[in-house]
Amino acid sequence: MIRHYLAAREELAAEGSPFATAYTEVRGSQLKAYVNAPPHMRAIWENTVAHAEKDYIVYEDERYTYNDVHVQVRKLAAHLVAHGVTRGTRVGLAMRNYPEWVVTYWASVSLGAALVGMNAWWTAPEMEYALNDSEPMVLIADDERLERLQQIENVKPMHIITVRSSRVIGDDCTTWDAVMAEADPGSLPPAVIDPDDDATIFYTSGTTGFPKGAQLTHRGSVNNILNLAAMSATTALAEAKAIAAGEMEAPKPRDVVYPTAFMAPTPLFHVTACNCILHAATVGGAKIVFTYKWDAGRALELIERERVTNFSGVPTMGRELLLHPDWNTRDVSSLQGLAGGGSAVQPDLVHKIKGALKEGNPSTGYGMTETCGIITANSNALYLAKPDSCGPAVPTLDVKLIDEEGNTLPPGPNTVGILCVKGAIVIKGYLNREEATADSIKDGWLNTGDIARIDEDGFIFIVDRAKDMVLRGGENVYCTEVEAAIYHHPAVQEAAVFGIPDERLGEEVAAVLVLAEGASLTEAELREFLKSSLSSYKIPSKVWFRDEPIPRNATGKFLKRELRKELIGE
Repeated sequence: MIRHYLAAREELAAEGSPFATAYTEVRGSQLKAYVNAPPHMRAIWENTVAHAEKDYIVYEDERYTYNDVHVQVRKLAAHLVAHGVTRGTRVGLAMRNYPEWVVTYWASVSLGAALVGMNAWWTAPEMEYALNDSEPMVLIADDERLERLQQIENVKPMHIITVRSSRVIGDDCTTWDAVMAEADPGSLPPAVIDPDDDATIFYTSGTTGFPKGAQLTHRGSVNNILNLAAMSATTALAEAKAIAAGEMEAPKPRDVVYPTAFMAPTPLFHVTACNCILHAATVGGAKIVFTYKWDAGRALELIERERVTNFSGVPTMGRELLLHPDWNTRDVSSLQGLAGGGSAVQPDLVHKIKGALKEGNPSTGYGMTETCGIITANSNALYLAKPDSCGPAVPTLDVKLIDEEGNTLPPGPNTVGILCVKGAIVIKGYLNREEATADSIKDGWLNTGDIARIDEDGFIFIVDRAKDMVLRGGENVYCTEVEAAIYHHPAVQEAAVFGIPDERLGEEVAAVLVLAEGASLTEAELREFLKSSLSSYKIPSKVWFRDEPIPRNATGKFLKRELRKELIGE
């Protein structure tokens, strides 16, 4: 299967292919980009007029067609221009995954303004920081965020549009309904947009200190869309080659072919839901389903009702779906793909997903805010062949491994180092943070901060986050490896592994577990279980059991620093 994949990749990269790439000068560096890429995100949105009558957004029990959203985008864009929004200005957006989020996104990027996606979980001081850092001309916010905004005093004046709220904030304030009551201008206001203009400012989800505003460009966002399509097309072509060679059985025809429908369970203010789900759905004229908040039972209900074909969330969400008692009673036969990203997908979950889906496959993606979306992708037969790998790098990236001193390491399947990537999808930098930009991006190379190895086929294996690695008595312990081993125990529902201080060894390995309902497991039993798969120094010396779910940030990643502080006071 791997040789077919490599052949398919070479074929689709050939000159004349829709996925052909070439090096182009971007901000002083020669970076790889798609030859046939549209110039900006406005062009992406304008092309969706062909899908006018199709369902576009389903939010709980609300439903909007592409035409409905086009009308709203035009009205909002005209209103934004009337309030000073032009190319190079910014529009702040602070709300949960309401349909208004999507409308605001397309209106802002179509004007050449940068959308500032504010974390809906932020406290008032965090909101204040981001508003002062980004200085939006207009802020569009829902009731919960407006309540926090009322606690802030030190921000630059801006026009405020309230969403699903009766609050009035200041003198320059209107409601979303009032904007939508304005006349439809019939077309978008004119705009000149450069591929390297900021499309979005997404704040990185740091767990300490104030976050950094990553500047995602139009070029990077468009190339990420094509990367998603290219990786999917390459896998499909590879499987077709394997079938033709008699090395793989052709899939049985589906009893019912459902229109493509995505579910976005993660927040739109991060690249996973915005750049990798919203963009992909929009380009293909697909439906996208949102919920008020994450609830596995409600998600299963909507998957059945809306015939969702593609689910993509963090691995814990996929695991919760499979473990939910409604999984066996809801009709989930429409699901063709159940994806995990944002953190490592444990190998056991890959095979569990394949076994649970009647006519679908598991997939994963590894990416960052700083790459406008995915760095790698792995799916279907390839993923089953290499379930430990997040897949090969996307076509628009060059990759290398470096050591702690920044020296490039020689290639080899056993070489482990810090992964660096270079390409058109890498962000312009961090807003107002020249020093942080220079630290992260050198000569066009982005230091991901992730420890990885790359095998002889070009598949990348993320060993761990450098900052999550435990250094125990001079030995490196990679937390994802320990977590993967723990998840093989049937009693474990959630597991987070991290380092704790140790006077003799420097650090010891610790774990926090949440057990499945009705299951039992002791610390001694866990250690005995792990002896068969882990070296003794990797087995946690301290284990805590929780009744409540492990705390997560807005993207669903476990907050290990919060756990450390809660358990050991630092």
